[in-house]
Amino acid sequence: MDFWDNFWNFVWIFFWSFAFIAYLFALFAIIGDLFRDHETNGWVKAIWIIFLIFLPFLTALIYLIARGDGMARRSAKQAADMQQQTDQYIRQTAGSHSPSDEIAKAKALLDAGTINAQEYEALKAKALTHTA
Repeated sequence: MDFWDNFWNFVWIFFWSFAFIAYLFALFAIIGDLFRDHETNGWVKAIWIIFLIFLPFLTALIYLIARGDGMARRSAKQAADMQQQTDQYIRQTAGSHSPSDEIAKAKALLDAGTINAQEYEALKAKALTHTA
C-alpha cells in the first residue's frame, strides 16, 4: 500500500510539473507575441499583461483562442524576416567570387599601380584555375 501511495504521488507531482512548465512556455509565447505585434496599441498590450498577472490561466486560454492564428502568422513573418536578413548578410559578407570579378579586382589593382603586370597575370591565372 505504501509503494502505491508513493508511486501515485510521484505521478501526480510529475503531471503538475509538466502542466506548470507547459503553462510557462505558453506564457512566454504570449508575452513574446504581444511585443512582436506592432498593430496592437500599447495600452491594449498593458491590459493583456495585467490580466496575465491577475488571472493567468484564464487570460492565457482566452488569448490563445482569440489571437492564436495571428500568433502563428507573426511568428512565421518574424522567422522569414530573420532568414532574409541572414541571407542578405551572408551575400554581403561573402561577396562574389566569380573569376570575372577576381580578374576585375586584379585589373583595378593593376590600373591603380598597386601591383605590376606580372602579379596581375599571376592573379588572373589563379582566378581562372579556380573555375576548372
